[in-house]
Amino acid sequence: MEPVMKKTLLRWSSLVAIASVALTGCAGPPKSTGPTYTIAYEGPLSGAGSLLSASMQNGVRLAVEEANAKGDLSFTLGYLPLDDQGKRARAADAARKAITDPTVVAVVGPTLSSTTEASSALYAEAELATVTPTATAPQLTDPRNNFGSLLRAVPHDGAQGAGMATYYARRTGAQKVYLIDDGTVYGKNLADVAQTSLTSAAIDVIRVGVPRGTPDYTATARAVVASRTKALIYAGSYQDLAPLAKKLREAGYTGAGISGDGANDKSFVDLAGEAAENWFLTCPCVDATREKATQRFAAAYTKRFGTTPGAYAAESYDVTNMIIATLRKTVGKTDPKALRSTLLKNLASAEYTGLTKVYAFDEKGEFRGSGVSLYQVKNGVITYQGNIDRLADR
Repeated sequence: MEPVMKKTLLRWSSLVAIASVALTGCAGPPKSTGPTYTIAYEGPLSGAGSLLSASMQNGVRLAVEEANAKGDLSFTLGYLPLDDQGKRARAADAARKAITDPTVVAVVGPTLSSTTEASSALYAEAELATVTPTATAPQLTDPRNNFGSLLRAVPHDGAQGAGMATYYARRTGAQKVYLIDDGTVYGKNLADVAQTSLTSAAIDVIRVGVPRGTPDYTATARAVVASRTKALIYAGSYQDLAPLAKKLREAGYTGAGISGDGANDKSFVDLAGEAAENWFLTCPCVDATREKATQRFAAAYTKRFGTTPGAYAAESYDVTNMIIATLRKTVGKTDPKALRSTLLKNLASAEYTGLTKVYAFDEKGEFRGSGVSLYQVKNGVITYQGNIDRLADR
């Protein structure tokens, strides 16, 4: 899931401690009138990855509900969930559902790099803005792909892969790193950047691919132990890291382990149990329960959904509110038939101060900011450690 510059999310958060959108807790029924404009969310709402996706979906829903309840809109906001199941084959169907709904004006997502690749050409043809808070494959914003309606609201894989490598090189003294990717677009890109950075730091790399959904990680765990490496990077998602971590523990692996934002979810800890302890996890996202700027959001989210917000919930909330703020300025200034394309142009040139950071995009739709946070599982809890580059330099 998803630029290499050195500013930190924590710095952004301190700059935006006074958010541009008021939090109202559990929103009541819509008070707005006028036409309905719908914001869709595309992600894996069922199947693998649905637990992480649910947190992002809830962030979108909360923003829509609060905006309607506030009662100062000249329109009513609708919400449309699009379940792509995390599969390329389903992504196009999800996109068509949004495109053929005349009320849909923008999409939060897609959330995975693979599904973004599969659906973005369709969204671009329809001039329907998609703002992904998590899809991090670098090639997604390559103009040659002609994904002209895609805006990435997160640093790409280069930031996480390079951050992992730098941390290992400077903090662990590792001479050799075992690097595993899950075969997905996300996993391969993350591993590619990590491998390049590790090699540049004169660290030997053992690179293997273990397909997502592998039924038994015993052989992989034994190979890691046999390599006698004391540092491992897993580029994949929580649902596969959990069984791998268990097998590594059973095989006697005692070295360091680090993975990216695809695994940075409490579901990893729930599934892996004690085997998750001490694992490092990265994310170009904030801990909404810890950051001062997002604590009111976290309280409203918890009240509304009965659980604390997970990774990217606050960022999805921010992206939705950016769309709503831009829609306010766009409605009434363009013919309804041209609303999608005009909104897309306005979003691409917008600079929006959210709870987590300042959102702005370059000419390719690439996020202009940077910053990756490091977390570690301690006593069964994913605990924020700080900015990974700063930690590496200590």
